[in-house]
Amino acid sequence: MRRRLEICVDSVESAVIAKEGGADCLEVCSNLIIGGTTPGVSEFKQIRRACDIELSVLIRPRFGDFLYTDAEFQMITDDIRLFRELGADGITVGCLLPDGALDVKRMGEIRECAGSLRLTLHRAFDVCRDPYETLEEAVLLGIDRILTSGQAPACTEGIDVLRKVAAQAGDRIEILVGSGVNAGVIRRLAETLPPVSFHMSGKQNIGSGMVYREKQVPMGIPGFSEFDLLRTDKEEVRRAKRALEDWSL
Repeated sequence: MRRRLEICVDSVESAVIAKEGGADCLEVCSNLIIGGTTPGVSEFKQIRRACDIELSVLIRPRFGDFLYTDAEFQMITDDIRLFRELGADGITVGCLLPDGALDVKRMGEIRECAGSLRLTLHRAFDVCRDPYETLEEAVLLGIDRILTSGQAPACTEGIDVLRKVAAQAGDRIEILVGSGVNAGVIRRLAETLPPVSFHMSGKQNIGSGMVYREKQVPMGIPGFSEFDLLRTDKEEVRRAKRALEDWSL
């Protein structure tokens, strides 16, 4: 199985930078600062025009857990149909039951809704109750990829689970390792894991162009400056791509 580098982006600017840095594919979302949510239509359209590589759209209607109301699930399926029509290559999504099991019924509906699009089970996998059972369910559902940190805050802390999951997956489903990935991490994991792909943001803070700055009236998350913008770092992407290519030699 070919090892690939996916970059998650939440702006047109970051998408173009990631492509120029050598990304094999992009996960398109909004609001990376809260883990990512479903992107806007105009954002996706601009990225689709600017980037001729594979685009997987994150479908996540809100911040928080992955137990969704009927209204939220309707949003999920509506958005999948919409982005399929707009030219997405894949969908990244996940639904759990209250007891922490994969919501097999809803994920089956999502698989049908996505049609021929590549389907990724996102890091809902990392907060499910049994990753090994969930992996088997994902295979049976026809899910193409699992994005995981090995049920740990960062992939370097989840190496034992990642090793077991990758071995269990074999060639049946692609394992996409995420959370804390950079070139050094790729080189480190190359020593212990079978073939896997990697997912990273490679983001950096850049300053806003605002000259007048009213700092007494916050507009977003307390403690995070409105005048810091997250952008993909092209050199980070390039270094990660080189590390992945060296592993493949």
